[in-house]
Order: sequence, then structure tokens, then C-alpha cells
Amino acid sequence: MPLTADRCKETTTTTGTGDITLAGAVSQFVAFSAVYSVGDRVPYAIVGQTGSEWETGLGTLTGASTLERTDVYRSSNSNSAVSFSSGTKDVFVTVLADFQNKLSTLGRNIAISSGNFLL
Repeated sequence: MPLTADRCKETTTTTGTGDITLAGAVSQFVAFSAVYSVGDRVPYAIVGQTGSEWETGLGTLTGASTLERTDVYRSSNSNSAVSFSSGTKDVFVTVLADFQNKLSTLGRNIAISSGNFLL
């Protein structure tokens, strides 16, 4: 399972706080199912094309076109699952800031402990 993927973006018209039904790859992008297998964990972002609804998290691909919002990390709803309203939303693979920050800290600590860190 790849953790991240380049140019992986679909849309959805799913409403509410449940699983996201993916509507297919956006032009010039690939579908989630082209990169991930059912059961894979996917770092995602969902952004409403109008308004101010958004969410980032770690989801699970439960079907070729279904993304379960397993763990929500940040959102426009006080970092809880967003109850998305009607309309089209973009759903894409992203590098989550929490993961990147932990990785950067871990790498820095390893470099310091091994004497390979320059300030």
C-alpha cells in the first residue's frame, strides 16, 4: 500500500458524515482505485467547491468507489467529521501535516543522535 500518491483526485456529491462515494477521477488525475486496494489506508482531503467545508484525515478504501472517513484529523467542524452539504466536493490524496511533522521531528532526532545534523 502506498502511503501517498501523485495526482490522485476524484469528486463526490456525498452529503452528511458517512462514507464518501467517489465519482471518478478528475481529468488529468487518477482514481483512488488505480493506486490503492480495498482495505488500504489513504491520507485524504475533502474540500467543498463552494462554501467553506473541508476535512483532512486517514480513510480506508472499503470498495473501488467508497472511502470510509476512518480518522478525521483537521476540519472546518472543529476537527470533527464534517456534515457535508449538497454540491460537489473534491477528494484527493494529500500529505497530512501531522504525519509530516512527526516524520520531520523523528528524522531530526535521528540525525542529532547520530551526529549528522548541521545547524
